[in-house]
Amino acid sequence: MSAAPRDRIAPARMLATLRTGLVVPAMPLALDDDRRFDERYQAALANYYAAAGAGGIAVAVHTTQFEIRDPATRLLEPVLEVVADTLARAGSDLIRIAGVAGPTGQAVAEARLAERLGYDAVLLCPPMGGAMDEPGMLDRARAVAEILPVIGFYLQEAVGGRRLSAEFWRGFAEIEGVVAIKIAPFDRYRTLDVVSAVLESGRAERIALYTGNDDNIVHDLTTPFETPGGDRWIDGGLLGQWAVGTNAAVRLMELVRAVRAGDAAKADLLSRRAPQLTVANAAVFDAANAFRGCIAGVNYVLWRQGLLPSIRCLSDREVLSPGQAEAIDDAFRRYPWLSDDDFVDEHRHGWFA
Repeated sequence: MSAAPRDRIAPARMLATLRTGLVVPAMPLALDDDRRFDERYQAALANYYAAAGAGGIAVAVHTTQFEIRDPATRLLEPVLEVVADTLARAGSDLIRIAGVAGPTGQAVAEARLAERLGYDAVLLCPPMGGAMDEPGMLDRARAVAEILPVIGFYLQEAVGGRRLSAEFWRGFAEIEGVVAIKIAPFDRYRTLDVVSAVLESGRAERIALYTGNDDNIVHDLTTPFETPGGDRWIDGGLLGQWAVGTNAAVRLMELVRAVRAGDAAKADLLSRRAPQLTVANAAVFDAANAFRGCIAGVNYVLWRQGLLPSIRCLSDREVLSPGQAEAIDDAFRRYPWLSDDDFVDEHRHGWFA
């Protein structure tokens, strides 16, 4: 029986929490070797993220696989429900973020589903294939924001996103229901488009900035942007990379906060770790092969730790590239601080209870 949805976090409190700088993993999908949805492993993943110290979970997003919406799978509601039930039973106060996608009618319907299941906000995924122009995308965002607070999503083109203008982001930042933006174009110029739009919008203090640039995490989090009111930072990370090594990411975020506060000794350590994290991400996300194995790479790490029943994805195209598993193993062997292996070994049994 499903747990009763808990009261959603009030938008003002959620924004204040997001502005503190959270680790928010983008949740994978638990499938067995026959591509059947495994609720037990999906629940264990939610328990892992909560125990690891994440501040929120993003579900039904790119890492969860957009194909969960296909008529042949119909997994959107089951996945959202399992995660919501698991967190409700645990009494967790993690911010629950549901990905919504598609044209306006679909996005609104998915936002209503998320609202019914007790999610706090939606991550508004870009429409695929350029089927909607920028004014239409702004209208879609306004419609969804009438249901739940909206987190924008600038997704890189290599995995289905599209280039969006600086004018689009200025219009987006002005929408009253927007509480955050995940910046993930994997491009410094486009990242600056979003930051500038928010800082110039008149709503800068009411919008949290989150990096989704998995190739440049530490640099994003330690770059100050000068404003008349003082330095503004990209607050935290909502990342596919942080779906693995989540406890290590929480410790990294503690370093980031210390460096922002002026700790020079920790700044040196953090600067050394920045390229190491990018090396790991290059392996996990399969940068050498235009990110073709990015979802399978995340799954591989979690499967190796016993947190997924397989590395299978819904699409036959989503597989590890030749040599990718070895590259992932090598990266975590070279930089053990990135791994949650010991943490998972110690606690995994309880997450399946």
